[in-house]
Amino acid sequence: MSTPRAAGTGHSPAAVAVENRLFRALAVLRVVVLLNTVGLSIYRSDDFTRPGLGAACLAVMTTWTVLVIRACAEPRRRTPLVLGTDLVLALGVLLLSPVAKGEDFTSSLPGFWIVGALLSWSIHYRWRGGLVAGALLAAADLTLRQDVTQSDYGNAFLLVIAGPIVGFMSGSVQQMATEREVAERAAAMAAERARLARAVHDGVLQVLALVQRRGRELGGPAAELGDLAGQQERELRRLIRTQDDLTPATEGTLDLVAELTALESRYPVTVSTPGRPVEVPSATARELVAAVAACLDNVRAHVGPDAPAWVLLQAFSDRVELSVRDDGPGIPAGRLAEAAAEGRLGVTGSIRGRLADLGGTAVLTTGDFGTEWELVVPVGSGA
Repeated sequence: MSTPRAAGTGHSPAAVAVENRLFRALAVLRVVVLLNTVGLSIYRSDDFTRPGLGAACLAVMTTWTVLVIRACAEPRRRTPLVLGTDLVLALGVLLLSPVAKGEDFTSSLPGFWIVGALLSWSIHYRWRGGLVAGALLAAADLTLRQDVTQSDYGNAFLLVIAGPIVGFMSGSVQQMATEREVAERAAAMAAERARLARAVHDGVLQVLALVQRRGRELGGPAAELGDLAGQQERELRRLIRTQDDLTPATEGTLDLVAELTALESRYPVTVSTPGRPVEVPSATARELVAAVAACLDNVRAHVGPDAPAWVLLQAFSDRVELSVRDDGPGIPAGRLAEAAAEGRLGVTGSIRGRLADLGGTAVLTTGDFGTEWELVVPVGSGA
């Protein structure tokens, strides 16, 4: 099941919502660590050998904190430029520590302020971003030290470890949010299918059963109509049972070759397939077979009940292609648009709609030579 993407991002809406909340929490943390850095710098102003440079750095940090909080409030503005500038400024202020405080400084100029850039990269770029940012900040801090103490090493080690851990947790929470969104959507779809199934059962199936019974009683042409109604009733009941089984827990794969070959028992059709099973997701297989059946129903209705048809299946590493062909008179120009305007949406819904839901295409070629549908659906490498 596909998951919709948020505009301008590569993540689902649920994942973006999680990231938004994390950046809001990070905004609060940025303000707290900035106030801490400013307060400590004022309290330890005697540590600065160049107070003017120190004040300029604090001004830059304050200005950037305001700007980056506003920028990261919107997903589309969390660009590589913004996050890259965030990390570069953190590294720059960190590297200015010996210049502003002297070569024998004990505490860096930005202090804990640099964790803002570290966590930004961790949240947005996951564990890889956290590892890169942590490694760069740790390397810069250790490079400045004349004598690396155990405390200095411990701080650098925490930077390297904290980034990937926070990034991994951020990615995990976003993935769980996406999976929950998918599950909720599947549950909603299942409930809607159940509602539609009840409506069909209460209305359409009863009418079809009545037509079948009355047709048999009347005999003649009405009996043929009754038989057709009986076939449609059985098909609808099968479809309802199939839809009831379409849940994530039962989702697996089906052999498309076997599913298509079974159509030969219901239609005068010749099915040509590869000489091996073609495994595709169950939902994809069912929808493809239903689309092919809709094509064959059109052949039976518009060309003749005994008109021959041909189905060709080709399997590739990234897609499957199905060709459904007949040698009838073809579809008159404008007939499909006219049928859609009349509310007859067999082609639009049963064929093109199904393929669109699967992320595929349905191309129609028709003329006095007959009618041919080319159905193409992307699948995994296992097809």
